[in-house]
Amino acid sequence: MTTVRFRRLPSNPDLPLPERATEHAAGYDVRSAEEAVTIEPGEIRLVSTGLVMELPAGMECQVRPRSGLAFKHGITLPNSPGTIDPDYRGELRVIMQNLGPEAVTLERGERIAQLVFARFEAPSIDLADELSETERGKGGFGSTGTK
Repeated sequence: MTTVRFRRLPSNPDLPLPERATEHAAGYDVRSAEEAVTIEPGEIRLVSTGLVMELPAGMECQVRPRSGLAFKHGITLPNSPGTIDPDYRGELRVIMQNLGPEAVTLERGERIAQLVFARFEAPSIDLADELSETERGKGGFGSTGTK
């Protein structure tokens, strides 16, 4: 079994480590370590978790919005999914944005985002004079239709 290690910062001596809400959940909920944080409509804020993590080599951590905050309050993560690389050792902070019409206050200990862990490859990059042909070719944005 793979292990991701966490260290608590002084701002978070007591909150639970990231955890899954159910046995089959893909995401691990992470909580705000700040006292009440109010995010005004249109505002973007960094919210601290008070955690530092150590990912194994070849693993990334994707930071994603929580659906309840998005649906009920318009709170999203503008860089979703955010990527945390395995060599990062700074505090896990979440970039949050309020797309709703009213200010939203997040309390200390409130679940603010979810973490999804994934393996990745680091392929070599080569310059080529020609690339293989496909049926789709250069067709992009909407070229395959909607139905």
